[in-house]
Amino acid sequence: MDNRAPTPDMLPATPTRRTAASIWWPMPAWWPRVNRGTLRADAIAGLTGAIVLVPQGVAFATIAGLPPEYGLYAAMLPAIVAALWGSSWHLVSGPTTAISIVVFATLSPLAVPGSPAYVQLALTLALLVGIFQLALGLLRLGTLVNFISHTVIVGFTAGAAVLIAASQIGAFFGVAVERGSSLRATLSALFGHFDTMHPHVLAVSSVTVIACVLCRRWFPRVPHLIVGMLAGSALAAALDALAGGPAVTGIRTVGAIAIGLPPLSQPSLDPEVLEKLAPIAIAVALLALTEAVSIARAIALKTQQRIDGNQEFVGQGLANVAGAFFSGYASSGSFNRSGLNHAAGAQTPLAAVFSAVGLLLILLLLAPLARHLPLAAMAGLLMVVAWGLIDFAQIREILRVSRPESAVLIATFVATLTLKLEYAIYIGVLLSLLLYLNRTSRPPLEAVVPGHGLWPPQFGADASVLDPPGAVPLTVVRLNGSIFFGAVSHLQQSLQAIDEDDPRRGHVLLLAAGINFVDLAGAHLLAHEAERRRALGGALYLHNVKPEVREMLERTGAWAQIGETHIFAAAVDAPAVIRARLAAGVSADPAPAAAH
Repeated sequence: MDNRAPTPDMLPATPTRRTAASIWWPMPAWWPRVNRGTLRADAIAGLTGAIVLVPQGVAFATIAGLPPEYGLYAAMLPAIVAALWGSSWHLVSGPTTAISIVVFATLSPLAVPGSPAYVQLALTLALLVGIFQLALGLLRLGTLVNFISHTVIVGFTAGAAVLIAASQIGAFFGVAVERGSSLRATLSALFGHFDTMHPHVLAVSSVTVIACVLCRRWFPRVPHLIVGMLAGSALAAALDALAGGPAVTGIRTVGAIAIGLPPLSQPSLDPEVLEKLAPIAIAVALLALTEAVSIARAIALKTQQRIDGNQEFVGQGLANVAGAFFSGYASSGSFNRSGLNHAAGAQTPLAAVFSAVGLLLILLLLAPLARHLPLAAMAGLLMVVAWGLIDFAQIREILRVSRPESAVLIATFVATLTLKLEYAIYIGVLLSLLLYLNRTSRPPLEAVVPGHGLWPPQFGADASVLDPPGAVPLTVVRLNGSIFFGAVSHLQQSLQAIDEDDPRRGHVLLLAAGINFVDLAGAHLLAHEAERRRALGGALYLHNVKPEVREMLERTGAWAQIGETHIFAAAVDAPAVIRARLAAGVSADPAPAAAH
């Protein structure tokens, strides 16, 4: 028997048919993949991920303003639930940088970070986030994440990275910075108290960063965050021994970490608290879902797996609900850990389960050492994480290619730095929708001419081709876009401009192959345009109408108002037929009967 870990093409694909029961228990969809080889591969990948999770979990909890152990708890049970109830084979969930900084930025004005009241707010936020995500999944609204464009995520993530770096300036340089200070206040404190900086602290944080960067460059397969943490911790211990202890060097440590199974917790059900957190929870839920689904789809492109967005919604929702009652805060899919999971050879969601169990075992064995982790080394790790969050290549491409997208990017970035983070997401989404509506509400009406000697009939833009001598002018235009209420005014003006520029051009042939959708307002526009052109002594003609568009025109009566003889199939040379009619003296067909 061959027990090697199979490749994706050797294994059964995810079933495309899902039942109502599979939403609540999707495990049978991937369980046939499991064998001795995949279990070994998943165990290795899980152990690798567990090692990386130790410094990441503590770092993320620090960003979120929570005790260090909460970052580790959020990577245990929520990760298991998300893996077993999601649809991705490789997605690893848990605390993430973006979610952590949103938690801190939105909750710190409501309670003192790290306090019991703050922790309960974080638990309540996780519960609301989970409920919203679960509801969206059960209602099959997985496409909602498509409204958060990639540009919004790039801008938001870059802004979050700057805020992460700013939040660690005090610990990185060893200067006093009030927790929760704005970016401006943080920079002011840094330069205003530069003379009080602890050089030993700066040395530890700098060595941590340098070790991470060099390890990632020279040994890409080695977890660079682990290496940086060990290098910074070793230097801190050496400096304390040589200089006379933390009182002289100013090097502080994380301190004792409560390690064990995630304890039961109780979110607040106070209506006033729920009302305050609901708007934040909606923003966090959408951001977390966008992260998770995007990561799952990105990895699925490599594994040829089919991702069910609604099932991922359910998995993420159940994970956050579970985390709320087992000392975890809001979580999502992690790009770094998911990518590492796939690169390490994971084959099934059991790898995420092994990772969570491995994390618990590692912490039980190494808990006495974790308390000696220097805060300066943690600040160095977070500086590296923040730098990695900024996608410079994508930012350059957006700025180079599209002005509208550049505006969305810059607006989201600035809003992230200056406003509440949930507002930054809303602003980015709103701007993206406005740009989309602006584009779709102004579909171009392009003047074209028929190509001679081509069959089936083809049309192209060629201003040099004129109407035959003595022939009644016929204008042929092509529309690529839907005719809906938002585009009616623009199209009405464009169609009227044809005869306003040249009153002889009352006959217009509209090539409809690019029209995918017509709503009630659009159907009325075409009917009214047909009547208007008949009053001018001309006519409106349609060519190559799609079945969906025809159905709407027939239901609204616009088909009859335009006239059956004015509508041509794709294979008909409409310009030739129309010109033949006009040459025979038929300027326009008799007005069709009004639709009932």
